[in-house]
Amino acid sequence: MRALARIAPPLLLATALVCATVAPAGAATPPAKVPEAVGYGGAVASVDADATAAGIEVLRKGGNAVDAAVATAAALGVTEPYSAGIGGGGYFVHYDAATGRVSTLDGRETASRTADESLFLADGKPLAFADAVTSGLSVGVPGTSATWEKALRLWGSRSLGEVLKPAERIAEQGFTVDQTFRDQTAGNEARFRDFPESSRLFLPGGGLPVVGSTLRNPDLAATYRQLGREGTEALYRGPIGADIVQALQHPPVDPASGRVVRPGRVDAADLAAYQVVRRQPTHVPYRDYDVYGIAPSSSGGTTTGEALGILEDVGAPGADATGYYHHFLEASRIAFADRNRWVGDPGFSDVPARELLSPRFAAARACLISPDHALTSPLAPGDPRHPVSCAGAGPAVTETYEGPSTTHLTVADRWGNVVSYTLTIEQTGGSGITVPGRGFLLNNELTDFSFTPNTPGVPDPNLPGPGKRPRSSISPTIVLRDGEPLLAAGSPGGATIITTVLQVLLGRLDRGLSLEQAIAAPRASQRNSAATQAEPAFLALPERARLEALGHVFAVTPEIGAATGVERLADGRWVAAAEPVRRGGGAAAVVRPSR
Repeated sequence: MRALARIAPPLLLATALVCATVAPAGAATPPAKVPEAVGYGGAVASVDADATAAGIEVLRKGGNAVDAAVATAAALGVTEPYSAGIGGGGYFVHYDAATGRVSTLDGRETASRTADESLFLADGKPLAFADAVTSGLSVGVPGTSATWEKALRLWGSRSLGEVLKPAERIAEQGFTVDQTFRDQTAGNEARFRDFPESSRLFLPGGGLPVVGSTLRNPDLAATYRQLGREGTEALYRGPIGADIVQALQHPPVDPASGRVVRPGRVDAADLAAYQVVRRQPTHVPYRDYDVYGIAPSSSGGTTTGEALGILEDVGAPGADATGYYHHFLEASRIAFADRNRWVGDPGFSDVPARELLSPRFAAARACLISPDHALTSPLAPGDPRHPVSCAGAGPAVTETYEGPSTTHLTVADRWGNVVSYTLTIEQTGGSGITVPGRGFLLNNELTDFSFTPNTPGVPDPNLPGPGKRPRSSISPTIVLRDGEPLLAAGSPGGATIITTVLQVLLGRLDRGLSLEQAIAAPRASQRNSAATQAEPAFLALPERARLEALGHVFAVTPEIGAATGVERLADGRWVAAAEPVRRGGGAAAVVRPSR
Protein backbone atom coordinates (compact mmCIF):
# COMPACT_ATOMS: atom_id res chain seq x y z
CA MET A 1 0.00 0.00 0.00
CA ARG A 2 1.44 3.30 -1.03
CA ALA A 3 2.25 5.69 1.77
CA LEU A 4 -0.03 8.61 2.41
CA ALA A 5 2.88 11.00 2.88
CA ARG A 6 4.97 11.41 -0.24
CA ILE A 7 7.57 13.93 -1.36
CA ALA A 8 6.29 15.91 -4.36
CA PRO A 9 8.38 15.81 -7.57
CA PRO A 10 10.24 18.93 -8.56
CA LEU A 11 8.34 19.81 -11.72
CA LEU A 12 5.95 22.66 -10.88
CA LEU A 13 3.44 23.74 -13.48
CA ALA A 14 3.09 27.46 -13.92
CA THR A 15 -0.56 27.40 -12.94
CA ALA A 16 0.28 25.83 -9.56
CA LEU A 17 -2.86 23.75 -10.01
CA VAL A 18 -1.16 20.43 -10.61
CA CYS A 19 2.27 18.96 -10.14
CA ALA A 20 3.08 15.70 -11.83
CA THR A 21 6.09 13.73 -12.93
CA VAL A 22 5.88 13.22 -16.65
CA ALA A 23 8.92 11.13 -17.47
CA PRO A 24 8.57 7.36 -17.16
CA ALA A 25 12.24 7.13 -16.17
CA GLY A 26 11.45 8.92 -12.91
CA ALA A 27 8.13 7.25 -12.32
CA ALA A 28 7.19 5.40 -9.18
CA THR A 29 5.79 1.90 -9.29
CA PRO A 30 2.03 1.93 -8.68
CA PRO A 31 1.36 0.17 -5.37
CA ALA A 32 0.21 -3.40 -5.14
CA LYS A 33 -3.35 -3.72 -3.88
CA VAL A 34 -4.38 -6.42 -1.41
CA PRO A 35 -7.91 -7.73 -2.10
CA GLU A 36 -8.36 -9.40 1.30
CA ALA A 37 -7.16 -8.69 4.82
CA VAL A 38 -8.11 -10.41 8.09
CA GLY A 39 -7.47 -9.17 11.60
CA TYR A 40 -8.53 -7.09 14.56
CA GLY A 41 -9.30 -3.50 15.48
CA GLY A 42 -11.41 -2.69 12.45
CA ALA A 43 -11.30 -3.00 8.69
CA VAL A 44 -11.58 -0.86 5.55
CA ALA A 45 -12.15 -1.85 1.93
CA SER A 46 -12.27 0.50 -1.04
CA VAL A 47 -11.10 0.54 -4.64
CA ASP A 48 -7.99 2.58 -3.80
CA ALA A 49 -4.98 1.89 -1.58
CA ASP A 50 -4.48 5.49 -0.45
CA ALA A 51 -8.16 5.84 0.48
CA THR A 52 -8.16 2.58 2.43
CA ALA A 53 -5.01 3.70 4.24
CA ALA A 54 -6.71 6.99 5.16
CA GLY A 55 -9.52 5.08 6.84
CA ILE A 56 -7.13 2.76 8.65
CA GLU A 57 -5.16 5.77 9.88
CA VAL A 58 -8.28 7.21 11.49
CA LEU A 59 -9.18 3.87 13.08
CA ARG A 60 -5.68 3.49 14.51
CA LYS A 61 -5.97 6.93 16.09
CA GLY A 62 -9.15 5.90 17.92
CA GLY A 63 -11.78 7.03 15.45
CA ASN A 64 -14.86 4.96 14.83
CA ALA A 65 -16.31 3.49 11.62
CA VAL A 66 -18.13 6.71 10.68
CA ASP A 67 -14.99 8.81 11.14
CA ALA A 68 -13.01 6.36 9.03
CA ALA A 69 -15.71 6.18 6.35
CA VAL A 70 -15.65 9.94 5.87
CA ALA A 71 -11.85 9.95 5.77
CA THR A 72 -11.87 7.17 3.17
CA ALA A 73 -14.54 8.94 1.09
CA ALA A 74 -12.63 12.21 1.16
CA ALA A 75 -9.48 10.44 -0.01
CA LEU A 76 -11.44 8.83 -2.84
CA GLY A 77 -12.39 12.36 -3.86
CA VAL A 78 -8.67 12.87 -4.52
CA THR A 79 -7.64 9.55 -6.03
CA GLU A 80 -10.98 8.57 -7.63
CA PRO A 81 -12.10 12.05 -8.74
CA TYR A 82 -13.94 10.72 -11.80
CA SER A 83 -16.21 8.61 -9.59
CA ALA A 84 -16.64 10.54 -6.34
CA GLY A 85 -16.07 13.82 -4.58
CA ILE A 86 -17.77 16.81 -3.02
CA GLY A 87 -19.29 17.69 -6.39
CA GLY A 88 -21.58 14.65 -6.10
CA GLY A 89 -23.75 12.70 -3.67
CA GLY A 90 -24.43 9.25 -2.26
CA TYR A 91 -26.14 6.99 0.26
CA PHE A 92 -24.79 6.08 3.71
CA VAL A 93 -25.87 3.01 5.74
CA HIS A 94 -24.74 2.70 9.37
CA TYR A 95 -24.99 -0.01 12.02
CA ASP A 96 -24.70 1.31 15.59
CA ALA A 97 -23.24 -1.32 17.91
CA ALA A 98 -24.49 0.51 21.00
CA THR A 99 -28.14 0.40 19.95
CA GLY A 100 -28.19 -2.49 17.48
CA ARG A 101 -29.92 -0.16 15.02
CA VAL A 102 -29.36 0.33 11.29
CA SER A 103 -29.83 3.89 10.01
CA THR A 104 -29.44 5.49 6.61
CA LEU A 105 -28.74 8.88 5.09
CA ASP A 106 -29.99 9.94 1.65
CA GLY A 107 -27.36 12.38 0.35
CA ARG A 108 -28.63 12.26 -3.23
CA GLU A 109 -28.26 15.33 -5.42
CA THR A 110 -31.37 17.41 -6.07
CA ALA A 111 -32.67 19.33 -9.05
CA SER A 112 -33.15 23.08 -8.90
CA ARG A 113 -36.44 24.35 -7.48
CA THR A 114 -37.09 25.74 -10.98
CA ALA A 115 -36.71 22.37 -12.72
CA ASP A 116 -39.71 20.72 -14.34
CA GLU A 117 -40.45 17.82 -16.66
CA SER A 118 -39.04 19.76 -19.61
CA LEU A 119 -35.55 20.00 -18.07
CA PHE A 120 -33.91 17.92 -20.79
CA LEU A 121 -36.16 18.86 -23.69
CA ALA A 122 -35.36 21.22 -26.56
CA ASP A 123 -38.20 22.15 -28.90
CA GLY A 124 -40.23 19.43 -27.24
CA LYS A 125 -37.70 16.70 -28.00
CA PRO A 126 -35.21 15.07 -25.59
CA LEU A 127 -31.62 16.25 -25.79
CA ALA A 128 -28.98 13.86 -27.03
CA PHE A 129 -27.66 12.10 -23.95
CA ALA A 130 -24.05 13.23 -24.51
CA ASP A 131 -25.17 16.85 -24.80
CA ALA A 132 -27.16 16.57 -21.57
CA VAL A 133 -24.26 14.99 -19.66
CA THR A 134 -21.62 17.57 -20.52
CA SER A 135 -23.65 20.56 -19.45
CA GLY A 136 -24.68 22.60 -16.46
CA LEU A 137 -28.21 21.22 -16.90
CA SER A 138 -27.04 17.82 -15.65
CA VAL A 139 -25.61 19.19 -12.38
CA GLY A 140 -27.66 18.62 -9.25
CA VAL A 141 -27.09 20.21 -5.85
CA PRO A 142 -24.21 18.16 -4.38
CA GLY A 143 -24.95 16.18 -1.22
CA THR A 144 -21.63 14.56 -0.32
CA SER A 145 -20.14 17.07 2.11
CA ALA A 146 -23.50 17.50 3.87
CA THR A 147 -23.68 13.71 4.23
CA TRP A 148 -20.22 13.66 5.84
CA GLU A 149 -21.11 16.41 8.27
CA LYS A 150 -24.46 14.86 9.25
CA ALA A 151 -22.99 11.35 9.68
CA LEU A 152 -20.25 12.73 11.92
CA ARG A 153 -22.75 14.73 13.96
CA LEU A 154 -25.06 11.74 14.45
CA TRP A 155 -22.60 8.91 14.98
CA GLY A 156 -19.00 10.08 14.64
CA SER A 157 -16.39 10.86 17.29
CA ARG A 158 -14.15 13.26 15.37
CA SER A 159 -14.64 16.63 13.71
CA LEU A 160 -14.94 17.09 9.96
CA GLY A 161 -11.66 18.99 9.92
CA GLU A 162 -9.83 16.16 11.67
CA VAL A 163 -11.04 13.37 9.40
CA LEU A 164 -10.31 15.40 6.26
CA LYS A 165 -6.60 15.66 7.16
CA PRO A 166 -5.43 12.46 5.43
CA ALA A 167 -7.19 13.44 2.20
CA GLU A 168 -5.74 16.96 2.38
CA ARG A 169 -2.29 15.41 2.64
CA ILE A 170 -2.83 13.13 -0.34
CA ALA A 171 -4.12 16.03 -2.43
CA GLU A 172 -1.23 18.27 -1.43
CA GLN A 173 1.60 15.75 -1.74
CA GLY A 174 0.17 13.63 -4.54
CA PHE A 175 -0.81 10.10 -5.38
CA THR A 176 0.65 7.63 -7.84
CA VAL A 177 -1.17 7.36 -11.16
CA ASP A 178 -2.08 3.78 -12.06
CA GLN A 179 -3.30 2.29 -15.34
CA THR A 180 -6.98 2.54 -14.37
CA PHE A 181 -6.65 6.28 -13.67
CA ARG A 182 -4.86 6.81 -16.98
CA ASP A 183 -7.48 4.80 -18.88
CA GLN A 184 -10.33 6.73 -17.27
CA THR A 185 -8.60 9.99 -18.14
CA ALA A 186 -8.17 8.84 -21.73
CA GLY A 187 -11.90 8.13 -21.91
CA ASN A 188 -12.57 11.74 -20.93
CA GLU A 189 -9.67 13.38 -22.75
CA ALA A 190 -11.68 14.99 -25.56
CA ARG A 191 -14.12 16.79 -23.30
CA PHE A 192 -11.54 17.59 -20.58
CA ARG A 193 -9.54 19.44 -23.24
CA ASP A 194 -12.55 21.69 -23.85
CA PHE A 195 -12.60 22.84 -20.20
CA PRO A 196 -9.36 24.64 -19.29
CA GLU A 197 -9.63 23.82 -15.57
CA SER A 198 -10.25 20.13 -16.23
CA SER A 199 -7.41 20.07 -18.74
CA ARG A 200 -4.91 21.67 -16.34
CA LEU A 201 -5.86 19.33 -13.54
CA PHE A 202 -6.17 15.99 -15.33
CA LEU A 203 -3.99 16.47 -18.43
CA PRO A 204 -0.73 17.69 -16.84
CA GLY A 205 1.64 19.16 -19.39
CA GLY A 206 -1.07 18.81 -22.01
CA GLY A 207 -1.13 15.01 -22.14
CA LEU A 208 -2.45 11.98 -20.36
CA PRO A 209 -0.90 11.40 -16.93
CA VAL A 210 1.90 8.85 -17.01
CA VAL A 211 1.46 5.61 -15.08
CA GLY A 212 3.73 5.88 -12.05
CA SER A 213 3.75 9.68 -12.07
CA THR A 214 2.58 11.70 -9.08
CA LEU A 215 -0.55 13.77 -9.51
CA ARG A 216 -1.17 16.61 -7.08
CA ASN A 217 -4.31 18.67 -6.49
CA PRO A 218 -3.47 21.56 -4.13
CA ASP A 219 -6.73 23.32 -5.01
CA LEU A 220 -8.71 20.41 -3.57
CA ALA A 221 -6.45 20.34 -0.52
CA ALA A 222 -7.29 24.00 0.09
CA THR A 223 -11.00 23.31 -0.43
CA TYR A 224 -10.89 20.51 2.14
CA ARG A 225 -9.07 22.78 4.59
CA GLN A 226 -11.78 25.40 4.18
CA LEU A 227 -14.51 22.82 4.76
CA GLY A 228 -12.65 21.62 7.84
CA ARG A 229 -12.43 25.15 9.27
CA GLU A 230 -15.84 26.50 8.30
CA GLY A 231 -17.97 23.38 7.93
CA THR A 232 -20.31 22.78 5.03
CA GLU A 233 -21.72 26.29 5.36
CA ALA A 234 -18.78 27.22 3.13
CA LEU A 235 -20.32 25.11 0.38
CA TYR A 236 -24.04 25.56 0.88
CA ARG A 237 -24.03 29.24 1.82
CA GLY A 238 -20.51 30.42 1.21
CA PRO A 239 -17.70 30.92 -1.29
CA ILE A 240 -17.33 27.30 -2.41
CA GLY A 241 -21.02 27.26 -3.31
CA ALA A 242 -20.71 30.55 -5.14
CA ASP A 243 -17.95 29.03 -7.27
CA ILE A 244 -20.12 25.96 -7.98
CA VAL A 245 -23.03 28.11 -9.12
CA GLN A 246 -20.77 30.22 -11.30
CA ALA A 247 -19.30 27.11 -12.96
CA LEU A 248 -22.62 25.41 -13.73
CA GLN A 249 -24.49 28.54 -14.78
CA HIS A 250 -21.57 29.83 -16.85
CA PRO A 251 -19.72 26.64 -17.87
CA PRO A 252 -15.99 27.43 -18.14
CA VAL A 253 -15.59 26.00 -21.63
CA ASP A 254 -12.84 27.05 -24.02
CA PRO A 255 -14.58 29.28 -26.64
CA ALA A 256 -12.20 27.95 -29.28
CA SER A 257 -13.34 24.37 -28.69
CA GLY A 258 -16.65 24.82 -30.48
CA ARG A 259 -18.38 22.75 -27.80
CA VAL A 260 -21.87 23.96 -26.91
CA VAL A 261 -22.35 23.57 -23.16
CA ARG A 262 -25.79 24.43 -21.84
CA PRO A 263 -25.94 26.35 -18.55
CA GLY A 264 -27.60 24.83 -15.50
CA ARG A 265 -30.40 26.08 -13.27
CA VAL A 266 -29.07 25.39 -9.76
CA ASP A 267 -28.46 28.64 -7.88
CA ALA A 268 -27.46 29.84 -4.42
CA ALA A 269 -30.98 29.40 -3.04
CA ASP A 270 -31.00 25.77 -4.19
CA LEU A 271 -27.72 25.15 -2.40
CA ALA A 272 -28.94 26.81 0.78
CA ALA A 273 -32.12 24.71 0.77
CA TYR A 274 -30.35 21.36 0.46
CA GLN A 275 -31.03 18.76 3.16
CA VAL A 276 -29.64 15.30 3.76
CA VAL A 277 -32.63 13.05 4.52
CA ARG A 278 -32.48 10.48 7.31
CA ARG A 279 -34.65 7.62 6.05
CA GLN A 280 -35.83 4.35 7.52
CA PRO A 281 -33.78 1.57 5.93
CA THR A 282 -35.34 -1.15 3.86
CA HIS A 283 -35.44 -4.47 5.68
CA VAL A 284 -36.15 -8.00 4.53
CA PRO A 285 -35.63 -11.28 6.38
CA TYR A 286 -33.74 -13.76 4.20
CA ARG A 287 -33.06 -17.30 5.40
CA ASP A 288 -31.47 -16.75 8.85
CA TYR A 289 -30.45 -13.17 8.14
CA ASP A 290 -31.81 -9.63 8.25
CA VAL A 291 -30.84 -7.59 5.20
CA TYR A 292 -30.89 -3.78 5.45
CA GLY A 293 -30.48 -1.34 2.59
CA ILE A 294 -31.27 2.15 1.36
CA ALA A 295 -34.88 3.17 0.71
CA PRO A 296 -36.07 5.39 -2.16
CA SER A 297 -34.95 7.79 -3.63
CA SER A 298 -32.61 4.89 -4.42
CA SER A 299 -34.14 1.77 -5.86
CA GLY A 300 -31.31 -0.32 -4.44
CA GLY A 301 -32.87 -1.48 -1.20
CA THR A 302 -36.33 -2.19 -2.60
CA THR A 303 -35.11 -4.01 -5.71
CA THR A 304 -32.47 -6.11 -3.95
CA GLY A 305 -34.97 -6.80 -1.17
CA GLU A 306 -37.75 -7.79 -3.57
CA ALA A 307 -35.42 -10.18 -5.39
CA LEU A 308 -34.41 -11.76 -2.08
CA GLY A 309 -38.07 -12.12 -1.14
CA ILE A 310 -38.79 -13.86 -4.43
CA LEU A 311 -35.85 -16.22 -3.92
CA GLU A 312 -36.97 -16.92 -0.35
CA ASP A 313 -40.37 -17.92 -1.70
CA VAL A 314 -38.96 -20.03 -4.53
CA GLY A 315 -36.56 -21.85 -2.23
CA ALA A 316 -32.86 -22.56 -2.56
CA PRO A 317 -31.91 -24.68 -5.60
CA GLY A 318 -29.48 -26.76 -3.53
CA ALA A 319 -26.20 -27.77 -5.11
CA ASP A 320 -27.45 -27.26 -8.67
CA ALA A 321 -25.47 -24.32 -10.02
CA THR A 322 -27.67 -24.02 -13.10
CA GLY A 323 -30.75 -23.75 -10.91
CA TYR A 324 -29.06 -21.14 -8.74
CA TYR A 325 -28.16 -18.95 -11.71
CA HIS A 326 -31.59 -19.43 -13.26
CA HIS A 327 -33.36 -18.34 -10.07
CA PHE A 328 -31.00 -15.40 -9.57
CA LEU A 329 -31.52 -14.10 -13.11
CA GLU A 330 -35.29 -14.55 -13.02
CA ALA A 331 -35.67 -12.87 -9.61
CA SER A 332 -33.58 -9.94 -10.90
CA ARG A 333 -35.69 -9.71 -14.07
CA ILE A 334 -38.93 -9.58 -12.10
CA ALA A 335 -37.67 -7.11 -9.49
CA PHE A 336 -36.45 -4.74 -12.21
CA ALA A 337 -39.80 -4.90 -13.97
CA ASP A 338 -41.38 -3.60 -10.76
CA ARG A 339 -38.60 -1.14 -9.97
CA ASN A 340 -38.87 0.58 -13.35
CA ARG A 341 -42.59 1.16 -12.84
CA TRP A 342 -42.89 2.12 -9.18
CA VAL A 343 -39.73 3.66 -7.72
CA GLY A 344 -38.85 7.36 -7.68
CA ASP A 345 -38.35 10.15 -5.17
CA PRO A 346 -40.92 9.54 -2.38
CA GLY A 347 -41.24 13.28 -1.90
CA PHE A 348 -42.95 13.44 -5.30
CA SER A 349 -44.46 10.00 -5.85
CA ASP A 350 -46.37 7.60 -3.66
CA VAL A 351 -43.71 4.88 -3.80
CA PRO A 352 -45.04 1.51 -2.51
CA ALA A 353 -41.75 0.57 -0.84
CA ARG A 354 -43.31 -1.47 1.96
CA GLU A 355 -45.54 -3.37 -0.44
CA LEU A 356 -42.67 -4.10 -2.86
CA LEU A 357 -40.92 -5.86 0.02
CA SER A 358 -43.93 -7.74 1.37
CA PRO A 359 -43.99 -11.57 1.43
CA ARG A 360 -47.41 -11.45 -0.24
CA PHE A 361 -46.05 -9.57 -3.24
CA ALA A 362 -42.94 -11.77 -3.35
CA ALA A 363 -45.13 -14.87 -3.55
CA ALA A 364 -47.28 -13.35 -6.31
CA ARG A 365 -44.19 -12.60 -8.38
CA ALA A 366 -42.24 -15.77 -7.54
CA CYS A 367 -44.91 -17.92 -9.15
CA LEU A 368 -43.78 -16.54 -12.53
CA ILE A 369 -40.53 -18.51 -12.25
CA SER A 370 -40.54 -21.87 -13.98
CA PRO A 371 -37.77 -24.44 -13.52
CA ASP A 372 -38.13 -25.36 -17.20
CA HIS A 373 -37.81 -22.08 -19.10
CA ALA A 374 -36.75 -18.45 -18.76
CA LEU A 375 -39.19 -15.57 -18.80
CA THR A 376 -39.28 -13.20 -21.76
CA SER A 377 -38.43 -9.52 -21.34
CA PRO A 378 -39.64 -6.86 -21.22
CA LEU A 379 -41.82 -8.27 -18.47
CA ALA A 380 -44.86 -6.36 -17.24
CA PRO A 381 -44.72 -5.07 -13.66
CA GLY A 382 -46.93 -6.37 -10.91
CA ASP A 383 -49.14 -4.26 -8.66
CA PRO A 384 -47.59 -4.38 -5.18
CA ARG A 385 -50.70 -2.87 -3.55
CA HIS A 386 -53.04 -5.40 -5.13
CA PRO A 387 -50.89 -8.42 -5.95
CA VAL A 388 -52.32 -11.11 -8.19
CA SER A 389 -50.41 -14.35 -8.54
CA CYS A 390 -48.50 -14.69 -11.81
CA ALA A 391 -50.18 -11.59 -13.26
CA GLY A 392 -48.87 -8.30 -14.57
CA ALA A 393 -50.37 -4.86 -14.15
CA GLY A 394 -50.11 -2.80 -17.31
CA PRO A 395 -47.42 -2.60 -19.99
CA ALA A 396 -43.72 -3.18 -19.40
CA VAL A 397 -41.63 -0.14 -18.47
CA THR A 398 -38.10 0.09 -19.82
CA GLU A 399 -34.99 0.92 -17.80
CA THR A 400 -33.44 4.39 -18.04
CA TYR A 401 -29.68 4.68 -18.51
CA GLU A 402 -27.38 5.18 -15.52
CA GLY A 403 -23.65 5.81 -15.69
CA PRO A 404 -21.48 2.84 -14.70
CA SER A 405 -19.05 4.77 -12.51
CA THR A 406 -19.44 5.54 -8.77
CA THR A 407 -17.38 4.05 -5.92
CA HIS A 408 -18.14 2.09 -2.76
CA LEU A 409 -16.42 1.71 0.60
CA THR A 410 -17.09 -0.46 3.63
CA VAL A 411 -15.74 0.09 7.13
CA ALA A 412 -15.95 -1.59 10.54
CA ASP A 413 -14.36 -0.61 13.83
CA ARG A 414 -13.23 -2.35 17.02
CA TRP A 415 -16.55 -1.62 18.76
CA GLY A 416 -18.58 -3.37 16.06
CA ASN A 417 -19.95 -0.30 14.26
CA VAL A 418 -20.25 -0.78 10.49
CA VAL A 419 -20.65 1.59 7.52
CA SER A 420 -21.59 0.72 3.95
CA TYR A 421 -21.33 3.87 1.81
CA THR A 422 -21.66 4.42 -1.94
CA LEU A 423 -20.85 7.82 -3.41
CA THR A 424 -20.86 9.11 -6.95
CA ILE A 425 -20.68 11.91 -9.49
CA GLU A 426 -22.56 9.67 -12.01
CA GLN A 427 -20.65 9.21 -15.31
CA THR A 428 -16.93 8.55 -15.18
CA GLY A 429 -15.80 12.17 -15.08
CA GLY A 430 -19.23 13.53 -14.18
CA SER A 431 -20.24 16.57 -16.19
CA GLY A 432 -16.62 17.16 -17.19
CA ILE A 433 -16.76 20.57 -15.49
CA THR A 434 -14.10 21.23 -12.84
CA VAL A 435 -14.95 24.09 -10.50
CA PRO A 436 -12.22 26.69 -11.12
CA GLY A 437 -9.83 27.02 -8.20
CA ARG A 438 -11.56 24.26 -6.23
CA GLY A 439 -10.11 21.04 -7.66
CA PHE A 440 -13.25 18.90 -8.02
CA LEU A 441 -15.60 17.86 -10.80
CA LEU A 442 -19.33 18.54 -10.80
CA ASN A 443 -21.80 15.68 -11.10
CA ASN A 444 -24.12 14.93 -13.99
CA GLU A 445 -26.57 13.17 -11.68
CA LEU A 446 -29.73 14.75 -13.10
CA THR A 447 -29.34 12.66 -16.26
CA ASP A 448 -30.59 9.77 -14.08
CA PHE A 449 -34.05 11.27 -14.56
CA SER A 450 -36.20 10.03 -17.41
CA PHE A 451 -35.99 12.72 -20.10
CA THR A 452 -39.53 11.85 -21.23
CA PRO A 453 -42.04 9.30 -19.90
CA ASN A 454 -40.65 5.83 -20.52
CA THR A 455 -43.94 4.30 -21.59
CA PRO A 456 -46.74 6.43 -23.10
CA GLY A 457 -49.82 6.44 -20.89
CA VAL A 458 -47.98 4.99 -17.86
CA PRO A 459 -47.08 7.32 -14.97
CA ASP A 460 -43.31 7.73 -14.70
CA PRO A 461 -42.13 8.40 -11.12
CA ASN A 462 -38.68 9.45 -12.33
CA LEU A 463 -39.37 12.56 -14.42
CA PRO A 464 -37.57 15.77 -13.38
CA GLY A 465 -39.22 18.07 -10.86
CA PRO A 466 -38.42 21.03 -8.59
CA GLY A 467 -36.03 19.97 -5.83
CA LYS A 468 -36.50 16.34 -6.85
CA ARG A 469 -33.94 13.54 -6.41
CA PRO A 470 -33.39 11.33 -9.46
CA ARG A 471 -33.84 7.61 -8.94
CA SER A 472 -30.63 5.75 -8.19
CA SER A 473 -29.57 2.09 -8.14
CA ILE A 474 -27.02 2.57 -5.36
CA SER A 475 -27.31 -0.36 -2.92
CA PRO A 476 -25.14 -0.12 0.21
CA THR A 477 -26.18 -3.09 2.31
CA ILE A 478 -25.66 -4.41 5.86
CA VAL A 479 -26.59 -7.96 6.88
CA LEU A 480 -27.28 -8.93 10.49
CA ARG A 481 -27.49 -12.40 12.00
CA ASP A 482 -29.15 -12.71 15.41
CA GLY A 483 -29.06 -8.94 15.68
CA GLU A 484 -25.29 -8.72 15.19
CA PRO A 485 -23.47 -7.54 12.06
CA LEU A 486 -22.36 -10.33 9.77
CA LEU A 487 -21.32 -8.45 6.66
CA ALA A 488 -21.65 -5.24 4.67
CA ALA A 489 -21.24 -4.83 0.93
CA GLY A 490 -21.85 -2.53 -2.00
CA SER A 491 -20.63 -1.69 -5.48
CA PRO A 492 -20.52 0.91 -8.24
CA GLY A 493 -21.92 0.13 -11.68
CA GLY A 494 -25.09 2.08 -12.46
CA ALA A 495 -28.12 -0.21 -12.59
CA THR A 496 -25.79 -3.23 -12.37
CA ILE A 497 -25.11 -2.22 -8.76
CA ILE A 498 -28.31 -3.97 -7.70
CA THR A 499 -27.53 -7.26 -9.41
CA THR A 500 -23.90 -7.13 -8.25
CA VAL A 501 -24.87 -6.69 -4.60
CA LEU A 502 -27.53 -9.38 -4.93
CA GLN A 503 -25.04 -11.81 -6.45
CA VAL A 504 -22.44 -11.09 -3.74
CA LEU A 505 -25.05 -11.67 -1.02
CA LEU A 506 -26.24 -14.92 -2.58
CA GLY A 507 -22.69 -16.15 -3.09
CA ARG A 508 -21.84 -15.57 0.55
CA LEU A 509 -25.15 -16.50 2.23
CA ASP A 510 -26.37 -19.35 0.00
CA ARG A 511 -23.45 -20.79 -1.91
CA GLY A 512 -20.86 -21.10 0.85
CA LEU A 513 -18.35 -18.78 -0.78
CA SER A 514 -16.07 -16.62 1.32
CA LEU A 515 -16.71 -12.89 1.03
CA GLU A 516 -13.65 -12.48 -1.17
CA GLN A 517 -14.76 -15.38 -3.39
CA ALA A 518 -18.29 -13.95 -3.64
CA ILE A 519 -16.85 -10.60 -4.75
CA ALA A 520 -14.46 -12.19 -7.26
CA ALA A 521 -17.04 -14.59 -8.78
CA PRO A 522 -18.03 -14.12 -12.47
CA ARG A 523 -21.05 -11.84 -12.81
CA ALA A 524 -24.17 -11.51 -14.88
CA SER A 525 -26.82 -8.79 -14.76
CA GLN A 526 -30.45 -9.27 -15.85
CA ARG A 527 -32.53 -6.09 -15.62
CA ASN A 528 -35.72 -6.97 -17.50
CA SER A 529 -33.97 -6.81 -20.84
CA ALA A 530 -34.03 -9.22 -23.76
CA ALA A 531 -30.39 -10.18 -23.15
CA THR A 532 -28.55 -10.63 -19.86
CA GLN A 533 -25.24 -8.78 -19.63
CA ALA A 534 -22.48 -11.20 -18.65
CA GLU A 535 -18.74 -11.06 -18.11
CA PRO A 536 -16.50 -13.31 -20.25
CA ALA A 537 -15.74 -15.45 -17.19
CA PHE A 538 -19.45 -16.02 -16.64
CA LEU A 539 -19.94 -17.02 -20.28
CA ALA A 540 -17.09 -19.52 -19.87
CA LEU A 541 -18.95 -21.37 -17.10
CA PRO A 542 -20.23 -24.86 -17.95
CA GLU A 543 -23.71 -23.75 -16.84
CA ARG A 544 -23.98 -21.32 -19.76
CA ALA A 545 -25.20 -23.92 -22.25
CA ARG A 546 -27.79 -25.24 -19.82
CA LEU A 547 -29.02 -21.71 -19.10
CA GLU A 548 -29.29 -20.98 -22.82
CA ALA A 549 -31.27 -24.20 -23.22
CA LEU A 550 -33.74 -22.73 -20.72
CA GLY A 551 -34.07 -19.65 -22.94
CA HIS A 552 -31.59 -17.25 -21.37
CA VAL A 553 -29.86 -14.97 -23.87
CA PHE A 554 -26.50 -13.40 -23.02
CA ALA A 555 -24.56 -10.37 -24.25
CA VAL A 556 -20.92 -10.01 -23.30
CA THR A 557 -19.68 -7.00 -21.32
CA PRO A 558 -16.08 -6.58 -20.10
CA GLU A 559 -16.83 -6.26 -16.39
CA ILE A 560 -19.70 -5.64 -14.01
CA GLY A 561 -19.30 -3.67 -10.78
CA ALA A 562 -16.37 -3.25 -8.40
CA ALA A 563 -17.58 -4.44 -5.01
CA THR A 564 -16.11 -4.14 -1.55
CA GLY A 565 -17.21 -5.65 1.74
CA VAL A 566 -16.40 -6.40 5.36
CA GLU A 567 -17.40 -9.40 7.45
CA ARG A 568 -17.23 -10.26 11.14
CA LEU A 569 -15.89 -13.74 11.82
CA ALA A 570 -17.03 -15.89 14.73
CA ASP A 571 -13.70 -15.41 16.54
CA GLY A 572 -14.08 -11.61 16.49
CA ARG A 573 -11.75 -10.90 13.58
CA TRP A 574 -12.79 -8.71 10.68
CA VAL A 575 -12.42 -9.61 7.02
CA ALA A 576 -12.01 -6.76 4.54
CA ALA A 577 -12.51 -7.79 0.91
CA ALA A 578 -12.28 -6.05 -2.46
CA GLU A 579 -11.96 -6.89 -6.11
CA PRO A 580 -8.83 -8.80 -7.15
CA VAL A 581 -9.04 -7.65 -10.80
CA ARG A 582 -12.07 -5.50 -11.71
CA ARG A 583 -11.37 -1.79 -12.09
CA GLY A 584 -7.70 -2.40 -11.44
CA GLY A 585 -8.36 -4.28 -8.21
CA GLY A 586 -9.36 -2.97 -4.80
CA ALA A 587 -7.58 -2.43 -1.51
CA ALA A 588 -8.48 -4.15 1.76
CA ALA A 589 -6.81 -3.58 5.12
CA VAL A 590 -7.28 -4.20 8.84
CA VAL A 591 -5.90 -2.29 11.81
CA ARG A 592 -3.99 -5.29 13.20
CA PRO A 593 -3.44 -8.58 11.36
CA SER A 594 -3.06 -10.30 14.74
CA ARG A 595 -3.54 -9.48 18.40
